[in-house]
Amino acid sequence: MAEKEAKIEYVTEPCPIKPRKIGPQNIVLRLKRRETFGCSYPGTHVHCARQFYQNVFPNFTVMNVEKPPCFLRKFSPDGRYLIAFSADQTSIEVYEYRGASAAADLLASCEGEYIGHKNDECSFQIRRNIFSRFFKAKWTVNVVQSNEQLNRECSLFTDDGRYVIVGSAAHIPDELRPHFYQIYSNNEALTPNPRSPLEDYSLHLVDLHGGKLCDTRHFKVDKIYLSHNQGLYLYKDILAVLSVQHQTIHIFQILDGMFINVRTIGRFCLEDDAYLVRSACPGVNCRPFRDVTINCLKHKLLVYLYKRAAYISDTTKDPYELRRFYQYFDQLNALRMWKMQLLDTNHVLVRFASEEVATLQANEPNVQPALLVVYDMVTAKILAAYDNTSTQLLTQFENFSDFFRNARMSGDCQYMCSPSNNIYAR
Repeated sequence: MAEKEAKIEYVTEPCPIKPRKIGPQNIVLRLKRRETFGCSYPGTHVHCARQFYQNVFPNFTVMNVEKPPCFLRKFSPDGRYLIAFSADQTSIEVYEYRGASAAADLLASCEGEYIGHKNDECSFQIRRNIFSRFFKAKWTVNVVQSNEQLNRECSLFTDDGRYVIVGSAAHIPDELRPHFYQIYSNNEALTPNPRSPLEDYSLHLVDLHGGKLCDTRHFKVDKIYLSHNQGLYLYKDILAVLSVQHQTIHIFQILDGMFINVRTIGRFCLEDDAYLVRSACPGVNCRPFRDVTINCLKHKLLVYLYKRAAYISDTTKDPYELRRFYQYFDQLNALRMWKMQLLDTNHVLVRFASEEVATLQANEPNVQPALLVVYDMVTAKILAAYDNTSTQLLTQFENFSDFFRNARMSGDCQYMCSPSNNIYAR
């Protein structure tokens, strides 16, 4: 009897992990594909454009390029213009970007990857002429007078790239001391000190397409932190300006090349608050510094903190939170606005700190106790308040960081570039 050989068959199951499909990396094929198909899904044109630039990168460097006698600042959002400040910091110089191929003939005979410190005639000619090839001087806009100077670290562009907002400051001479009630315009005004001197500030709106100064707003005897746009914030067409000295937030709308006054938040919050106070107490607005009442914004903050403490005490049947509010009432009432930013067109995030921090007298001001407040400008309500060690605020910042840093391009699309909106960045 013949023995049958046993046969063992192995069945291979398909792998559940599908290999990632990588598109063509050749720049010619990608250009053809982009021209033929465009973006695969609606609303993804921004990401398709970003993916294309993986194949486009600088492959040549020119060092020690000669430039005009000015301070180069930044490009406009659309990349068409380069903004610079004149050497005397009184004018804005606008240069038009002419494209990557503008200096192709100038670099045609170059070999290698860079032009360094060589002093031969060819390298010298390239370093001298290449800036004018890439950037053509388009406008020089005289913005301020001789007694003012533009702040080189202050510039904000509108979303359409047409307007730029710049700030200037003028020192107040000792022989022209301002009036007492110009310094202390309300009962929340700060006390000046040598580390934070008062100045006359101006904000200017410059049209890049027409090369002209469109509008200017002046803030006399004030303290606005212009460096790195600390005291300014632009969201779409809404501009917020924080007057630290007078503890006031000025809200403007940029419309047709003009600053339109929208509201002023500080002593009053709504448009009719001043009229109601004047009707109830005639003459009360003559000397606001002598007001014995708490100003409107601070009063709303204290009411919110009191109601929150009262609610927690009633819920837990423990008066601890309410007692803490009474214990720290004087410290809360002494808080002053130090920084702010717009979250959207209706909400503003305000950072309250002690007067020593707001006037830069405290050492390491960023680690000092502070209160961060979310305020609705339309309804004039305090929506939330957090201390600077709040884990709840930290969680919201981690999950919604793009709403805190205004990462928004033209239209309503946003770049997927932060841990809050991209799981691959976590």
